[in-house]
Amino acid sequence: MIGVEIIIGIGVLLVAIITIGYVVGMYNSLIRLKNNIEKAWANIDVLLKQRSDELPKLIASVKGYMKHEKGLLESITKARTAFLNATTMAAKAKADNVISGALKSLFAVAENYPNLKANENFIQLQQRISGLENEIADRREFYNDSVNTFNIRIESFPDTIIASMMKLARKEMFKATEAEKQDVKVEF
Repeated sequence: MIGVEIIIGIGVLLVAIITIGYVVGMYNSLIRLKNNIEKAWANIDVLLKQRSDELPKLIASVKGYMKHEKGLLESITKARTAFLNATTMAAKAKADNVISGALKSLFAVAENYPNLKANENFIQLQQRISGLENEIADRREFYNDSVNTFNIRIESFPDTIIASMMKLARKEMFKATEAEKQDVKVEF
């Protein structure tokens, strides 16, 4: 009889070890996903900061040519200030959306100024900003992929049990605003 009790004890111990290992593995993978989302946002934040640092140079090169577009330049400056003062991810995303829309308008309006379009500083800055915009778009896509994976995991069984114990909640994806979805009107 002692042999059967030992076998049952070993079986219970193995089940406990496997269960604990599974729970620890699930916990660690959820932490990894959560941290990947923070890393993805930090990567977006770095690019948004770089773009923000380039904006004063772009505005300075454009000012002399675009005397009639003062409101547009002011809106870019205000949006940049809002971005720099933003402390939350949502506030930064909102300011970023305003900057993106204003930059689209700026580049569209620049078409009306042949001397500006030919200005080497403006061309370089426009290319730099356009490159940053493309990188930001790529990073937003990676961020959204990370958020989607995280949200699926915390809502799937049995991960949802561990996620609720960890108090993990759904994350919001980065979304384009209605203004960003509109085409920029170019009038000649």
